[in-house]
Amino acid sequence: MGRSPSNIEATTEAEQVRQSATPADLHIQSRNRHFASALIERRRWVGGDPFASAFFNALSVTFPKGEIFFIESLKKFRNQVPPKLQGEIRAFIQQEAVHSREHHCFNQHLEGCDLDISRLEQTIADVVNGIRTMPEISHLVATMCIEHITAILAAEVIANPKHFADADEHQRKLWLWHASEEIEHKGVAYDTWLYMTKDWNPVKRWFVRSMFFAKISLGFTMNRAKGILDLLRQDGISGFRAWIGLAHYALIGPAPFRRTIGPWAQFFKPGFHPWDIDDRDLIQLAESEYEAAIMDDKDASTTVSVFPDSASRDRLKQVA
Repeated sequence: MGRSPSNIEATTEAEQVRQSATPADLHIQSRNRHFASALIERRRWVGGDPFASAFFNALSVTFPKGEIFFIESLKKFRNQVPPKLQGEIRAFIQQEAVHSREHHCFNQHLEGCDLDISRLEQTIADVVNGIRTMPEISHLVATMCIEHITAILAAEVIANPKHFADADEHQRKLWLWHASEEIEHKGVAYDTWLYMTKDWNPVKRWFVRSMFFAKISLGFTMNRAKGILDLLRQDGISGFRAWIGLAHYALIGPAPFRRTIGPWAQFFKPGFHPWDIDDRDLIQLAESEYEAAIMDDKDASTTVSVFPDSASRDRLKQVA
C-alpha cells in the first residue's frame, strides 16, 4: 500500500532536516540592542587606523539596504517551509531588522564625521535593485551567499582581538553584537535554500550556488574595495599609498580577507553546510562583552524602521 500524501510530506521534511547541519538545540534570539546615542568619538575610530576604520565603515554602509533585502527574500518563502524553519526565519528577520536599524544610525554618525557615503549607498542600492529583477529563487541564493560571507567575517572579527584593539568602546560592542548574531543565524538562508530546492538534481543545486557565490564574491570584493578607497580619499589618503595600505591591512596585518579564505572556499565543497563549523563558542565570547537584551517575543514587530529625520532620531535616543 502506498504512503498517504501527509506521510510523504512528513518524510520529505524529515529528509530535509537530516541534510541540514544546523544544531538541533540552536536557539536564535534577537538581542534588541540600542547604539543610536553612541557617537563616533574619532573619525578613525578603530584604534586610529584609517584603513581598519574605512574597512568597517564601508561594510556598515551596505547593511541597512542589504539586510532589508535579506528580510524580503526570506519572507517570500516563510510559509512554504516546515514549522521549525518558519520559526528560525522569524527570528532571523527580527535580528536583521535590528541590525538594519542600528547600522542606519551608525552611518548617520559617519556623515556627522563629514564623510560622504552617498556613492557607497548608491552602489549597494544598484546591486540590490539588480538582484530584485531576477526570479525569487535567485533572491534566496543571493541572500544565502552574502550571509556566508558575512558569517565568516563575523567569526573572524570575534576570534581575532586585533580587529578592534583600541577601538571606540561603544562601536566595538556594536560590531561584536552584530557579529554574534550573524553567526547564530548563518544557516537559516541556507536551510531555506535546501528545502526550496529539495526536488533539484544535486549537481544542479551545487552548480547554481557555486556559480552565484563566485559572482557575488567578486562583486562584493570589488565594490567594498571601491568604497574603502573612496572613504580613504576623503581621509586624505589616495593613490598608491591607499592601495598599498589597504592590501597590507586586508592580507598581511589584521588580514580579514586572508584569514577568511579557507572558510570562504568551503562554500564550493559538495555537501557544504554553514554549520559544518560549529562556532557557537564565539557567540558566547562576544556576549561576554556586553549585557544582552533578549527579545524572544514571537509576535514582536519585524518591521525595519529607518530614521530619516532628526525627530525620529531623537525618539530613538530616548530609548537607547
